[in-house]
Amino acid sequence: MVSIKLIAPIETIDNMNFKTFDLNLMRVLDAILQEGSTVKAGAKLGLSQPAVSSALARLRHALGDELFVRQGPGLTPTDYARSLATPVRQELDRLEALFSGPGKFDPSSAVGDFKLAGSDFFAEMLMPALARKVREQAPGMRVQLVDLVPANYIDSLDQYRADLALIPNAEFPDWIERHPLFHSSFAVIARKEHPQLPVSAIAPGQTIPLDLFCDLGHVLFSPEGNTKAMGDAALARVGRSRNVVMTVPVFSGVCRAVSESDLIALIPRQLAIKVSSQLGVEVYNPPMDIEPALIVAIWHRRTSGNPVHRWMRELVAEILRPLNYGEAPLDAGTPTS
Repeated sequence: MVSIKLIAPIETIDNMNFKTFDLNLMRVLDAILQEGSTVKAGAKLGLSQPAVSSALARLRHALGDELFVRQGPGLTPTDYARSLATPVRQELDRLEALFSGPGKFDPSSAVGDFKLAGSDFFAEMLMPALARKVREQAPGMRVQLVDLVPANYIDSLDQYRADLALIPNAEFPDWIERHPLFHSSFAVIARKEHPQLPVSAIAPGQTIPLDLFCDLGHVLFSPEGNTKAMGDAALARVGRSRNVVMTVPVFSGVCRAVSESDLIALIPRQLAIKVSSQLGVEVYNPPMDIEPALIVAIWHRRTSGNPVHRWMRELVAEILRPLNYGEAPLDAGTPTS
């Protein structure tokens, strides 16, 4: 039988004398929570390991909780420390934005990291141009593209894996800010000299007949391994379904599988056009109407006033805006709203 023991802190936070609390300890707590090590936290903060350990001892005394326990080579946060991770990070970001002041941001002297979350569509369609512009304008900045949290893309922000997430539009909680980036239509890709398309006298750029589209084997982009997506919903509206024989979690894998097989895939048109010459695939129109997907940038409301964050999301929007499909209007709003 498992025995559960509840341990109350020696002194509760209500009894802490906040007037004498050193706010610098918040930075130490945040760093240890992120790094899981006093040594790594010290390197992040420019402090020695003994100084971080001393600060941790003061935190334990002030908050009345052990905060971290040794587990192997690292430190594991207690439940109480884990509950502090998000609010402490929020307050530090808020204070940074507060004291940065408006109009004081100079990209050329900025130093730091900025993390984007998105599919590998953006590895092709955003990151090369972003790399050039950041190198030219803010050489001290480091930009990272990471995967989205599967099943719930918003968690990419909530878990602090990313500063900005690039995802399809949806209903978002009130702590999320959003900005529309572009509409993306869809196209079908198939390898050159596909055995069934030329036989059917279908040239690149033409529409694949519905029966043939449904009969051919499909590769589906799905990070979660789902076997249905927007294209399937569009087919269902006309009473049809397609033959999905493979799912791949990245667009690059989808395109590669198509280029080396007789399978086809329905992917964003912008990406289809870009990879057509690189991988030897042809681009066709799907036989059913699919409403273009609105891609948006989302971020935590707490970072809206951060000058670095504002500059980066304006830059991302500037690069992606030309991808907007046709004349489809974007919602009202600006990247800084």
